[in-house]
Amino acid sequence: MSSGKITISSKYQVVIPKAVRKALGLRPGDQLLVQLEDGKIVMRPRPQSYTKHLRGLHKNVWKGLEATEYVKRERESWER
Repeated sequence: MSSGKITISSKYQVVIPKAVRKALGLRPGDQLLVQLEDGKIVMRPRPQSYTKHLRGLHKNVWKGLEATEYVKRERESWER
């Protein structure tokens, strides 16, 4: 795990340590998402494409289900 010490500037800016930038492949102009989690600041690279980022998420929910048949049954239930 890459880590490093940073200092907050008078303009509340921080510099991400080189080892962390390199490990994440960050480049000038990239954006980070910032969240507060359990009293900690968490920064994550913003996905270039949310579609690609979310692809396959929760695929286990559909495991064993035939999606086409499921959608067909759902649509049929609307007509009742």
